[in-house]
Amino acid sequence: MPQFIQRRPGHVAFAVAACVAMVWAGSAFWRANRALNESSTAVAAESQLAFTDARLVRPLPAGVEPLNTPNAYRDATSYQGRLYLCGPTGLFSFNADGSPAASYRAGIELPPAPLIGMATGLASDSTEPELWIATAGEGLLAFDGRAFRQIRPRDAESRTLTSILPLSTGQILIGTEKKGVLVFDGESLTQFHPALANFHVTALSGRDADVWIGSLDRGALHWHAGQVDKFADAAVLPDPQVLSLATSGDSAYVGTALGVSEFKNNRFERALAKGVFARTLLVHKNLLSVGTLEQGVLEIPLEAKRPRPGSAYADPLQAEITRLLQFDDKVYALAEDGLYSINDRGAWKPVLHRPGAVLSDRNISALSLDRAGRLWVGYFDRGLDVLESNLQKATHSEDEHVFCVNRIVQDDARSLTAVGTANGLVLFDAAANKKQVILRADGLIANHVTDIVVNADGLTVATPAGLTFVDRAGTRSLYAFHGLVNNHAYALGQSRNQLLVGTLGGLSILEAGVVKASFTTSNSALKQNWITAIVPSAGGWFVGTYGAGVVGMDATGAWQNFSDMPKQTEINPNAMATANDRVFAGTLGKGLLIYRPSQGRWTTYTTGLPSLNVTALASAGGFLYVGTDNGLVRISEANL
Repeated sequence: MPQFIQRRPGHVAFAVAACVAMVWAGSAFWRANRALNESSTAVAAESQLAFTDARLVRPLPAGVEPLNTPNAYRDATSYQGRLYLCGPTGLFSFNADGSPAASYRAGIELPPAPLIGMATGLASDSTEPELWIATAGEGLLAFDGRAFRQIRPRDAESRTLTSILPLSTGQILIGTEKKGVLVFDGESLTQFHPALANFHVTALSGRDADVWIGSLDRGALHWHAGQVDKFADAAVLPDPQVLSLATSGDSAYVGTALGVSEFKNNRFERALAKGVFARTLLVHKNLLSVGTLEQGVLEIPLEAKRPRPGSAYADPLQAEITRLLQFDDKVYALAEDGLYSINDRGAWKPVLHRPGAVLSDRNISALSLDRAGRLWVGYFDRGLDVLESNLQKATHSEDEHVFCVNRIVQDDARSLTAVGTANGLVLFDAAANKKQVILRADGLIANHVTDIVVNADGLTVATPAGLTFVDRAGTRSLYAFHGLVNNHAYALGQSRNQLLVGTLGGLSILEAGVVKASFTTSNSALKQNWITAIVPSAGGWFVGTYGAGVVGMDATGAWQNFSDMPKQTEINPNAMATANDRVFAGTLGKGLLIYRPSQGRWTTYTTGLPSLNVTALASAGGFLYVGTDNGLVRISEANL
């Protein structure tokens, strides 16, 4: 044994204790470090979002014909020597001389979702800049001038994008409708910052370490040096809903419906353009240009110490401005109908105009075909179009009563077309001329008409207050007091002597104007009380619900739930139709459902649809007309 230890035995105990302490401390440190690493890994894993990144290959669908819908441009940018414009209907490129170069349509060459915004940038996994495109429902698209790839989150809420901002670090910041700000770095998709999660982003602007975020109801947020500051107080922001952002150096400009706020070095500086609806902003040459909803483009000098009201150009642009841009030191204004530039005299001139369209709008709410082969198209907020049988020309009708169209039904026996709107029942004659308007003052139980069926005596009208029967004897109404399961009637189905009434609270069956039976989730196989659509088929019925898809009911009143019906499926109001041996149902966000009784199963169809929100259906002559909230297509039933 060494002499040192022999002479100092107390030191042995001390050394042993020290060793034990060191081992324990090392073990504790190791355990703590391991726990910290595991915690960090868990946090990182929680912030990771599952997604697919794949080349977009979409063969042109056979038998699908998009009807000519107006483009509504939302954004524009230059890329590889061409000008690109995008909007809900697709992406459009133009050569330097303004001639069209290529077009990529939503649902055809591109996924079935509106395009929201664009920006060019170089991602970490790319060798050259790409054109990044945000969609409302199908995630992020990247275009290299030759082909598209799609970055599609597995989580549906993370696929609805609102804005995009590529950074020079190779990160692509993505604003979403519900998930806040996400970041894509070429390999992973994650939340950008915990304080920027789970809210509706309206705009993004800035640079690598200095990003401004606009929100729907939380004001403006500023991410810098790893921290987030919030500005929503009325003293610095006239409205908590941010419409637009612009940044320049250490200054940021936040546009709202009530004016613009200027910030410098993260501090509120002053209010600009008070009372102006600042839809889009652009900073250039010590000027702030403000694109408005109704006042065209305003210019505000930024060098003035005191804010001055914005001044319009000498020749105001009479259009809703969606984006202000600067190319080659020139200012351009993008409106829904095209691109405009400003000349030296302050006058706007069109640079690119959208081509003419047959249809008046994209948001389809009702469809019907008459005996003459004309297609009647109702819109959510634009009245209706009557298209000639060749689908090349339309007559538009829109007024205080023909506005928000819910239903269009043909009454061939009386040569009438009945149109149910949020403002009454409107009757058109065989020449498609408005003949009569029937309102509450004329006997309807309510002005808001949700559905209509034709019978031998006249019409039955569904409203949120019950039913009204319209015939030669006049009008009479029926509601919950008379046994209807619920006053709020959404859908009607007529077959022989039976009238089915779908309501917010269940289904009622009427015979000779009397309620014979009612069904709800408490006394039947219904899984949802809210009935949205009804169609007769082979002696029975198919009933659409809001939340449980389609259920069947036979002539004896026995219910059938389908095991292959997609879960939590919402059938849109009156978006059902039958043709030959098939039943069609339009869903909210899941495309078109098709059922063949001979096969006994449901399938989902999305090919060629401009949106997965199918809102209206009509079938005639071997074609199915499919209306969505983003346009209308005609599909050969042989190709379904």
